[in-house]
Amino acid sequence: MVGVKILGAGKFVPDIIATNDDFAKIVDTNDEWITTRTGIKKRHIANGEPTWYLGAMAAKAAVKNSGVEPEDIGLIIVTTITNDYSTPSISCIIQRELGVKGSMAIDVNCACSGFVYGFDMAKRYLQTDDNLKYALVVSAEELSKITDYTDRSTCVLFGDGAAAVVLEKCENSIYSAYLGADGTGAKFLLAKSYDSHTPFSNDEVKVEDDMPKRDNNCLYQDGRVVYKFATKTLPLACEKSCEMLGITPNDIDCIIPHQANKRIIETAAKNLSLPLERFFLNLEEYGNTSSASVPLALCDAIDTGAIKRGDKVCLVGFGAGLTYGSVIFEY
Repeated sequence: MVGVKILGAGKFVPDIIATNDDFAKIVDTNDEWITTRTGIKKRHIANGEPTWYLGAMAAKAAVKNSGVEPEDIGLIIVTTITNDYSTPSISCIIQRELGVKGSMAIDVNCACSGFVYGFDMAKRYLQTDDNLKYALVVSAEELSKITDYTDRSTCVLFGDGAAAVVLEKCENSIYSAYLGADGTGAKFLLAKSYDSHTPFSNDEVKVEDDMPKRDNNCLYQDGRVVYKFATKTLPLACEKSCEMLGITPNDIDCIIPHQANKRIIETAAKNLSLPLERFFLNLEEYGNTSSASVPLALCDAIDTGAIKRGDKVCLVGFGAGLTYGSVIFEY
């Protein structure tokens, strides 16, 4: 079986840290309320740095730790929902910052499942293109750009950060992936983009849909629906990717889930009949950083020794779209 090997990982987070007590100064909340409901204690917030900068710094760290020369990277995949530009892609800017010449550069928007999707895309390119030696997958997010800091139910959840991995193809290594989406749930978690305003527009033609009408471009979520989706999808995705390998979730050494909410992960662990200790959590330090949360947790799991070479690792993402996915690989 063809899998992938992580040659190096790296992360970057902004210097500003907003604690739960800091949020209590701007909205009607407190540390106990936030901690008991989410498990989050603090989050990093950008101070004017663009999203591409966070991603580039994480990418440089991953490339340095991999020992791979930048010019040998043939594919850069960046996952984000907070690009600084409609075009160019962040992947092109990160290519520039790394000094990579001529590689493929692709941006992916799969929300909080983005890194899992990008990881699997990189594996498939590496497996099918004999000329491709190394791939770089970067997840960079600045949710502070689209957070409504007057909404106490959502503003306490989100933070900024980036993380990256350098991958190579690995023969005779386990690998499976289970990815999907449910577009009927698009209306439950969203941030509006640009409206169309031209000299030729009129009010005669309208396209109606069931998306919530929003007056701003901030994140909106139906918390109850998203919670129900996440607690169902996380264990499902994990089980499905295990089935492909003929193993059970109990055979996995470490599960690294999207760091959205501790209660979601606790419920998923219960549904999988696994101890919470089998899951790696760091949302207390970073909050929900969308697609960056899984690789940030992966980096911390590597740095702390929570995973070691030869371990079976499962990465699980779920988020807006509604998207979901898991991959299992040997670290």
